This record gives sequence, C-alpha cells and structure tokens, in this order.
Amino acid sequence: MAKIFPFPAYRYAAGAGRLDDLVTQPYDKITPAMRERYLGLSPYNLVRIILGKETPEDGPANNVYTRAADHLREWIQSGVLVREASPCLYAYFQEFTVPDTGERLLRKGFIGLGAVEDYSEGVVHRHERTLSGPKKDRLELLRHTRAHFGQIFMLYPDPRREIDALLDEVAATEPTARVTDEYGEVHSVWRIGDPELIERIVALMADKKLLIADGHHRYETAVAFRNENPGDPAAAKVMMTFVNMHSDGLRILATHRAVSGLETFDGAAAMRRAAEAFTVEKVDSVSHLQERWAAGARGVLGAAFGQELYALTAKAPGGRLDLQILHESLLDPVLGVTPEAIREGKYLQYVRGIDAALAEARSGRAQVVFLVKATTVQEVADISFGGGVMPQKSTDFYPKLLSGLTIYRLDG
Repeated sequence: MAKIFPFPAYRYAAGAGRLDDLVTQPYDKITPAMRERYLGLSPYNLVRIILGKETPEDGPANNVYTRAADHLREWIQSGVLVREASPCLYAYFQEFTVPDTGERLLRKGFIGLGAVEDYSEGVVHRHERTLSGPKKDRLELLRHTRAHFGQIFMLYPDPRREIDALLDEVAATEPTARVTDEYGEVHSVWRIGDPELIERIVALMADKKLLIADGHHRYETAVAFRNENPGDPAAAKVMMTFVNMHSDGLRILATHRAVSGLETFDGAAAMRRAAEAFTVEKVDSVSHLQERWAAGARGVLGAAFGQELYALTAKAPGGRLDLQILHESLLDPVLGVTPEAIREGKYLQYVRGIDAALAEARSGRAQVVFLVKATTVQEVADISFGGGVMPQKSTDFYPKLLSGLTIYRLDG
C-alpha cells in the first residue's frame, strides 16, 4: 500500500560549517527568539529559507518566499548544499531524554520519499484536522523553492520489527552525520546507498498503512501542490521519516490546555457546572492525578485555577479519549469555548509539562488550566485507522524531526 522511493538528497557540505549550526527544529516549533538564535549561528542556517523574516519593504517581487528561493539557489551554486550522486534512503536515529520522566530512549526511523496520496485512498491516515493559514504559507514556500526541507513524520505498523533490524545493521557503522540539538537530543543519520538493501526496505513497506504523527499541514500542502502540478511526477512525492509504531522509543507527551481571554471566569461556579458530567474532587497534589493515570484510569482530568487543584472524573466516558471528553463535556458546555473558537485560535494555549501548566494557573496568566494524560500511540492508531480525528494538539511526539538533514528538491 505504501509507495516508498529513494532519492538523491541535497545535504549540507562539510565546508558549510558545523551541522549543529545549520539545521533547525520544524518551522512551526520555531519561536521568534529561536529564529534570532538560528540567524546568529550561521549565514547558511536553514531558518533563512523555512521561516525568513518579513520586512516593511516586502512586495510581490521581494518577500520571504522569493528570498528563500534565492538562498536555496545560491547555496547550491556555491556548494553549501551538495546533491547525492545516486538515490538513497537514510537511517535516522534519535537518542533523547523524555521530559518529566527522565527516561533515556532511542527512536529509530528512516528518511525517504513517499507517494502523496489522498486520504480517501486508505493509505495515508490523519489524526487531526488542519488550519488554512499554515497551509497557505507552506504552499507559497513550496511554489517558490520547489523543495521540501523537513520530513513528514509517518508511523507504520511492523510488530515483527523487520525494518528496524535492517536499520540496526546500518547503524553499526559510523554515521554520515550527527547533530546535538538545543534540547540535548542526539540525531544521527546514515546514508543507505546499497540498491539491494533499499529494495528490501521498499518491499517490506509495500503492505503498510501510514499514519501522520506530525506534519499534517505540510502533508496537505503537498497534496495541494500535486494537484496544481498534475503532470509533474516529482510533485507527487514528499519527504518523510518513517518510524515503526511498535518502536520502544516512541513517546507522546501530554499537551495541557490553558484557558485565558474569557470575559468572566468563576472557578467555583465552573466546578459546580462540571459536576453534571464529572465527579469533582478537590486534591492537594498533582501526584493524585498522576497515580490514577498510571493505573490506567480513563476520563480523569485535572483543573487548576489560582492555587486550587481539582480531579474531575467523567461519569460516562464511553469510548472517548480524555481529550475528547475535555473538549466535548467541559470546554464547550461549561466554559463556552466552542470548536469554532478553537479553530480561530481563541482562548486556548497549549502547554507541555505539568509544572509549566500549573505555573500558568498559579501566576494568573491563565484563568484555568486543564491537565490531561498523554495519549498513547495505540489510541492514535485506533482513531486514525478507523477514519476518525482527534482534537487539535492531541499529540506531542517527542523529539521533533530536525529540518535540513536532507532536502528533497523537485527539480533535481
């Protein structure tokens, strides 16, 4: 089902400088402060292409997208970026520490091209809906540069771990490239150029369904670009990193919800209204929630406002995920935070880490914060392969895939 292709990637030449100073986090994870830091690291840092700075003089002939195309062309002409001599796949391993737990894990995957498929074909599956703004921005960048700089993060089922075993053999040698990112996570890449090994991996992937872990906006941008260019076979492919959903190194972090901007908020009144659908209990410590989550309890949410902390247990969770319960039984009916408002970017901020989330409530920056258990990979797979979607920001796969390790230029 999955069509996988090797490709002659563009990669940074050794003369461009330390790779740590050149690659970036995905564009949607780059804050203004991170962009400034990236810009200061190197004149060839990829942020100049994937998230350039606007200027007051910008117009149709000179803007972030035209400058991105200029940078790409100049870097190729000057030898900053060099194209592989033959089509390759790339083993991509990430050694990382899980935030909050301190576990040290290894996530294994490989980079290649995947066919751009409509969701209706039943090959590529999503787990969330997208917003129009980011897709418009990424489409303009793709139109101007005709290149993909980051990979779509794809999961595939391989309980026997046959592909992982092949990647382990490749990783027994010295890596082609290694980067330590700003979070201390180690990213290693090995070039796979052996045609027989490539053919073996492609064959093993042929019966797999794919699930988008990260990169929904960029994937749907690739679909739109393919539709704009029906006679261009290069436009019918997009760069992906493929990770086995049965990998021991696959982790999803919880993304808590901080609510602000409501005209009025009365915490005690909100808890009384919540009691219609939840058993509401005031608790002394977040450890009460963590113990219940660790025990597998379903439908348990935390609510924090000021110095108050409550455990809310859904009376009728059904087969819903905790985040679905939060959105359907609490945010909308109790606080009036509707799905439409969320799609418009109102009221909700998304916070990684319980301590950071509680700090938002205790400082008063948020009117109320809702704490949630992390979604599991199996839950995502069940919903996605079943044709369903989850609320926005239901998953936070950690760590992210770095942009710039390989570049897929459609024009060769």
